[in-house]
Amino acid sequence: MTDVTPENQESPPPLLEFRNITVARDGKTLLDSISITVREGEHIALLGPNGSGKSSFVRTITREYYPSHRGPDTVYRVRGMERWDVFDLRSHLGIVSNDLQHTFTREISGREVVLSGFFSSIGLFSREVTDEMERKADEILAFLEVDHLGDRPMTELSSGEARRLLIGRALVHDPAALVLDEPTNSLDLHALHIFRNILRKIARSGTGIIIVTHNLHDIIPEISRAVLMKEGRFWKDGPKSEVLTDENIGGLFSVPVRVKEEDGYYYATGY
Repeated sequence: MTDVTPENQESPPPLLEFRNITVARDGKTLLDSISITVREGEHIALLGPNGSGKSSFVRTITREYYPSHRGPDTVYRVRGMERWDVFDLRSHLGIVSNDLQHTFTREISGREVVLSGFFSSIGLFSREVTDEMERKADEILAFLEVDHLGDRPMTELSSGEARRLLIGRALVHDPAALVLDEPTNSLDLHALHIFRNILRKIARSGTGIIIVTHNLHDIIPEISRAVLMKEGRFWKDGPKSEVLTDENIGGLFSVPVRVKEEDGYYYATGY
């Protein structure tokens, strides 16, 4: 039997749809006419050297940065909408960054960190936490395998443990995608191993993954698409196996490399 899609049934809008987006601050161009479309549920890696514009791209997604000017061909949409209340946007896109982790390095318990995601706050203060919120926090702590850290203050946790709790904070609203900015900075090999397994678990659960990194080994097997960023522009974009080549990665980082794939992970050697 042939499946027939009704003519009046529209496909959902992309998660992200940016066209000809330029961002400049203090006279410096951070993003130079970038265009990208990310579908709902898609797992994508944005790879580039330090200073290439990756974090500026994340801040443009979260509306910390806005296009410096808009022409008739400029498109700046998240889930089909141009205008967003920033707090509402956070329930659709879960953001985890090193800046956020630095902000949360204080005497706040792991459980409070997760619960604070319901209020977009740093800690709970006098917020009213419902039984439903408590149940959701329990579910997330167990899913991320950090329920044993619920009573521990963030100041006593390793970078990897703290990072997983911040992911839990980002997941409280069941976002369409998790956006991770340089997620494995400061993680040792053991913490990296645990983090990647947790990230794979999230990807398999149906949450989209957008990982922004300068580390090739951050790209988990579930990611199918790679975008290379250089000097504020998207330089290459396509299937992971076609983009992550010796020539492309060597050109991106300006070093001679040999790219090796093993069990779905990619590694660079020879530099």
